[in-house]
Amino acid sequence: MDIVKNYINGLKKAYYDKNGKEIWDHFENIKNGVSKKDITQLKKVFPSIPDSLVNLLEYVDGTYYREYREEEITFYFLGSDINGYPYYLLSAKEINENKKNTKYWMDMIEEMRDYDNSTVDDKIAEKPNEIKWLHFSDCMNNGGTSTLYIDFSPSSKGNVGQIVRYLHDPDELKVIAGSFDDYLKMLIDDKYTFINEDTVED
Repeated sequence: MDIVKNYINGLKKAYYDKNGKEIWDHFENIKNGVSKKDITQLKKVFPSIPDSLVNLLEYVDGTYYREYREEEITFYFLGSDINGYPYYLLSAKEINENKKNTKYWMDMIEEMRDYDNSTVDDKIAEKPNEIKWLHFSDCMNNGGTSTLYIDFSPSSKGNVGQIVRYLHDPDELKVIAGSFDDYLKMLIDDKYTFINEDTVED
């Protein structure tokens, strides 16, 4: 829980430092956390879900075209190894619904490994039909360019729970952190570079 508290406090400061105080305060005033029903369902589908992701969802149940108090918000809440590029946190329901996309990634990984202009990290399962991913974040352009996953089915070179970042054109699947906690720490250490004057204005 400490890593999540540190992350949220640092994110708030980043918004404040980039003239985003009004945006952050409004977000904090209207958002709510995940319901017990939805988190129970999420844990049934993904029994190995990290506590830190659960804690984030308990703070806010998604920031991607998410309705709170009859207002739809899109709020930049996460980042990746791509500096200056923000991402949204998906809700528990969206995470559950996205499990159906597993077949897409089974086919996609196989195609990417056969295509010279694509890159698949060797920490990702050699056999695509073995993948078990939790899709928790889409990038600022509705996920069209980049998406983030927790990987529960790594290759022998990877770690269970590692964070995979997909990037489009050229297609790339890269492990950017060994765990969800390490991922949050990476964003903290990078000083929330995805929050800047441009992204706050968006």
